[in-house]
Amino acid sequence: MDLDGLAHDIKRWGQALGFQQIAITDLDVAAYRDRYERWLAAGWHGEMKYLERGLALRFDPSTLVPGSCRAIVGRMDYLPPGTDPARILERGDLGYVSRYALGRDYHKVVRGRLRGLARQINERAPGRLRAFTDSAPVLEKPLAEKAGLGWVGKHTLLLNRTAGSWFFLGEILTDLPLPIDRPDLQDHCGRCSACMTVCPTAAIVGPGQLDARRCISYLTIEHKADIPLELRPLIGNRIFGCDDCQLVCPWNRFAHASVEADFLPRHALDATPLLELFGWSQQEFSVRTEGGALRRISYSQWLRNLAVALGNAPYDANIIAALQSRRDSVAPLVAEHIDWALAQQRGRAKLTVA
Repeated sequence: MDLDGLAHDIKRWGQALGFQQIAITDLDVAAYRDRYERWLAAGWHGEMKYLERGLALRFDPSTLVPGSCRAIVGRMDYLPPGTDPARILERGDLGYVSRYALGRDYHKVVRGRLRGLARQINERAPGRLRAFTDSAPVLEKPLAEKAGLGWVGKHTLLLNRTAGSWFFLGEILTDLPLPIDRPDLQDHCGRCSACMTVCPTAAIVGPGQLDARRCISYLTIEHKADIPLELRPLIGNRIFGCDDCQLVCPWNRFAHASVEADFLPRHALDATPLLELFGWSQQEFSVRTEGGALRRISYSQWLRNLAVALGNAPYDANIIAALQSRRDSVAPLVAEHIDWALAQQRGRAKLTVA
């Protein structure tokens, strides 16, 4: 079998399927284990207990696909064209949704394309092939780094010198002994610490060290309980995720807008007034988030996040009225955050009058 020719064709097929880059690596990620376990021991993963499980699978991916020896790793740009994240963040009356979550759920898009690629490979060279996209205990960033798709930056995201960080990752594990790409493993962050400085909640506690318990993405998505009082004012109008560390990264001046229609914003979620979002019924929430990453949170989490954002918004009597109108009909989790938001708005009202 011409494995060199097959590897070349895999990369060509991958690009035809919408991936901006495909690379191949072995499955040896043992060098990343110590750092990962120290991160867990520090408790920085918060409530994400699933990250403690399946360590054997994470550090021996071949157990996920028996006999596998290679990872075919792809990256797909997702930044919607024409979006203006900085403008939305400056508008306290609008809700900010992380750019990755504006369109169709990336799990569906990327994994579907990877499965298509696996079928093409299988037609040429039958073997074991299984596609993953943030859907199993696979260390995606280490595999992508080893494959040469970039390096893990100080904000813990993968960075690419010609594409920044606005992209998704996915991989196919296979038993085909394809030739391995030889990457440049140099860290190109240098002395830059812009991401660490800009983080609203100081969640990046050191270069490459993220305390997820302070991260706004964690707080608005993974965290199911009360948002800590001291962090609420720092969240601003971010209602699902946070992109600040990417927005200030100098390497993202090389980022490319996505050409994928699936990643275009749905229901104008890239710039919707907070009050309009807070007014959604549970049914409206279900309909408008169908097929999207926003489904990762419950309706109560959605209202909780919006209550915090409304508490941080400029004073508006309409906000107070909206908060009061829902106060007695929501879950206790939401009611507590509404009370906090009302206190913030009323305090701002007094300052406005004074």
